[in-house]
Amino acid sequence: MTDPLLLNDRARFSETLYQKMTLIEPGISELELYEFRYALDLITPENGWNTISLTETGTVESLIQQPEFFENVQIKPMKNNRIVLDEKVAWLTQMLFIGLVVEKYSPQWVKKYFYFDIRGFIFLVRTKYYTEAILEHFEGHPFVQFTPGQKALEKYQDIGYKEYKEANRVIDRAFMDALKRIIATKGTPLLLTLVGPSAAGKTEIVSRLSKELTHEGKSITSIEMDNFFKDRDFRDGKPMDKEVIHFDLFQQCMKTLLEGKTALMPKYYSALSISTHDLNSNLRPGQTPLQVEPADIILLEGNFPFHIPEIAPLIGVKIVYLTDDPIRLKRKWRRDIDYRRKYDPVYLCNRYFRTQFLRAHEVYLPMMEICDMVVDTTAASLWLTPEMASALKYTE
Repeated sequence: MTDPLLLNDRARFSETLYQKMTLIEPGISELELYEFRYALDLITPENGWNTISLTETGTVESLIQQPEFFENVQIKPMKNNRIVLDEKVAWLTQMLFIGLVVEKYSPQWVKKYFYFDIRGFIFLVRTKYYTEAILEHFEGHPFVQFTPGQKALEKYQDIGYKEYKEANRVIDRAFMDALKRIIATKGTPLLLTLVGPSAAGKTEIVSRLSKELTHEGKSITSIEMDNFFKDRDFRDGKPMDKEVIHFDLFQQCMKTLLEGKTALMPKYYSALSISTHDLNSNLRPGQTPLQVEPADIILLEGNFPFHIPEIAPLIGVKIVYLTDDPIRLKRKWRRDIDYRRKYDPVYLCNRYFRTQFLRAHEVYLPMMEICDMVVDTTAASLWLTPEMASALKYTE
């Protein structure tokens, strides 16, 4: 057991922690010790490391499975007119740091339940995406699996789309080839839904798929699910269900397009976080709805619980495009902070910590239980239901 007195020795504490963290997060080895200390100073408890009590591993495991643990995280706590880390987010990282240093928590246990983000310099809870129900839905194994290209991104602190696209090249190709063959089997018009967590690459893969299908003579209508969102002020803190979208307009739009007719839909202004339609789905004065033309393939991109009974029968192929949380967060640092400058960095940390667990359990896991296909870019695996797999004879 490591000497607990080193909690009072900042130099020894940071050096010991640095060595432990290289076992947790490969990117730490890319930092010099003094760089590691810069970031560590920002999360050091005001009254010292010995003021943080350790919690037994079993209690921690139970705690991080409770929705309340995440629901109570504040996204914009303020101190001295600045957004700061939520106390719970900071506490978890501080406790895990101490547990590693005094060898109360093993690196193996920490890696099993948590992952570390270098730019935020916090631990986040690892989501378990493959539950027993999901594995059973896909008969326990992927349809095909390749060498994971995203392993090459593990040391990165942030990721741009060029690196991300190259890492996913093989699995994306397998997905698009399989889907084209499924479309040929099912015929048109066909509604495809492609959902997945933020920064999984949904928009980009839909764009690439649209170009390929167009090249093969198919007419394409691509619809962003975000356009059906109600105002953000109304949605914040609510479950991702039909109450947070213009559900009646959504139903009508999908049915009209599948009948081969032109449809109208709302537009969501992401910069303003408002819709062209009010909360009762009435067009606001001075606004104009979007006009959508019918097509052979209707690609619906974005997050919506397509297992809802009123919608599921309309959908020809239900696809979950999945990327694990650590990689998505690295994408968000580059995309939303460096390029878009969309969020305050600390706000991003609080928001991501809170929402990744809640969204997974409210939206993605239920959809994985009933979808036709999961494209797991992190594991480079393609999962198909027996029905979908029977329609394909995969050849590399």
